[in-house]
Amino acid sequence: MNIHEYQAKALLKEFGAPVAQGFPILTADDVEAAIDALPGPLYVVKSQIHAGGRGKGKFKELPEDAAGGVRLAFSADEVRSHVSEMLGNTLVTKQTGPAGKQVNRLYLEDGADIDRELYCSVLVDRETGRVSFVASTEGGMDIEAVAEETPELIHTIAIDPETGCTADDVAKLVAAFKLDGAAAKDAEDLFPLLYNAFVEKDMSLLEINPLIVMKDGHLRVLDAKVSFDGNAEFRHGELEELRDLTEEDDKEIEASKYDLAYIALDGDIGCMVNGAGLAMATMDIIKLYGASPANFLDVGGGATAEKVTAAFKIITSDPNVKGILVNIFGGIMRCDVIAEGVLTAVKEVGLKVPLVVRLEGTKVEEGKAMINNSGMDVIAADDLDDAAQKIVKAVKG
Repeated sequence: MNIHEYQAKALLKEFGAPVAQGFPILTADDVEAAIDALPGPLYVVKSQIHAGGRGKGKFKELPEDAAGGVRLAFSADEVRSHVSEMLGNTLVTKQTGPAGKQVNRLYLEDGADIDRELYCSVLVDRETGRVSFVASTEGGMDIEAVAEETPELIHTIAIDPETGCTADDVAKLVAAFKLDGAAAKDAEDLFPLLYNAFVEKDMSLLEINPLIVMKDGHLRVLDAKVSFDGNAEFRHGELEELRDLTEEDDKEIEASKYDLAYIALDGDIGCMVNGAGLAMATMDIIKLYGASPANFLDVGGGATAEKVTAAFKIITSDPNVKGILVNIFGGIMRCDVIAEGVLTAVKEVGLKVPLVVRLEGTKVEEGKAMINNSGMDVIAADDLDDAAQKIVKAVKG
């Protein structure tokens, strides 16, 4: 689960992180109170969407040379003007795709006197199996570009889970960021609290870009991106109120109700598979034969007919889907249960696109018999290669 910048900053502030004073603007009625609560004369108006690159983004409804999704304002009137242009309009960034995202929330924040911009993130490092800090002096930039062009400027510091973020770890981070004076002193509190927040809230990513050194020498969290581990959501009921469903795909929201692992993609062949590895292989072989998957969908090893029916409905609700491939290897999952769910769903929603079904494993003969005797126009496949070729051929006509 992702949350907005202003929510991430409020969360980090609870742990003691230095953040600027700011207020969310959810409607035009919130503007005056937010302006009055900040000292000025410098304000920052920030679009709140779940995507990066906001500052360099462009609004669809505005001229090409108009400012992006993060703007400075030097007066209350300028704040009002920015809010009027930004709120409710569609912002296109490198991460939103050409469709963009509608800006339903803004964040008005007190300005900062910036001396240096740094990049800081906390994540789970798969190489070490530990929570690690990623640190670079090149903040405010595309970290992927920095990694590609100047990898020596990126430092990774793994944290021992038995000790947490120690003084030695802080010293390594201070050196990586080239901090001194007040900033180095601030680091003694900031980095341990960031680690604690990450662990206590079961985050999967905590990114601060930029973390700034202000002209008075102190550190401040200028931006914050937080994602939580979905597998740990049951431990954090308090975070559910931070979820913004308008930022999520409707199909993914529906899938979560049935505990389905579903991710919408931009292809035209819908996939229903059991097991993440088999799902990835299915997507790969679809690409191999010249088409693209419309989704990743793992119904899991113990799916019921109800869950399979829901999965099928979600796939068919995507207007981009021109064909469906059901690929089931029955181990824990029984092929007859899959067949029952597919047939139930087809009866309920109808079948307007080609459907290829490949079944193998437990109760496979029973599952095949159910499909073959259904009287429905379903294309049977012998194996994964055969299934992929048949669905791609059917979709391409």
